[in-house]
Parts: sequence; structure tokens; C-alpha cells
Amino acid sequence: MSKAVKAVDAAKTENLPFETALKKLEAIVEAMEADDLPLETLLARYEEGTRLAQICQAKLAEAGLKIQQLEKNAAGELKLKPMPLSDDSNE
Repeated sequence: MSKAVKAVDAAKTENLPFETALKKLEAIVEAMEADDLPLETLLARYEEGTRLAQICQAKLAEAGLKIQQLEKNAAGELKLKPMPLSDDSNE
């Protein structure tokens, strides 16, 4: 597979919803465990699975940040609070 084709495939998977990426990842794992696949196919599926796992991890981290930002105001309504900017200039 050429680098251009891989880049297009990577761009397509980056926009997947979490649930879709997770289902594809689970299917890849099942296929790799169950099938007697040639090495090239295993490597391609491993690469795709790694990409999907990174997408899932990033989406989970993003969701975690959003959850941490939520706070209740005085009326009991949830609202998004701004994240403090980290000051790394002292390091």
C-alpha cells in the first residue's frame, strides 16, 4: 500500500465516532485471533488496529476532560467551566 493511500485511510479513520472505531478495532482483534492470515495481512490489520486504538484513546481523553470541566452552578445546572492555562514558562 502506498504512503498516499495510507494517509487517506488514516484521515478517514480519524473522523470516526468512538463507537464505530471501537467496533472496527474489536473486529480486527477477533479476525487476527481466529484466522490463519498471511503475515502481510496481519501487519496491515495491526497497523489499522493501532491507529483505531489511538483514536479511541484520544476520544476518551477528550471526553474525560469535558467531564472534569463540568460543574454545577448555584441553581444546580451543569455548566462548562474554563480550563486553567498551564504556565510551563517556569520550567
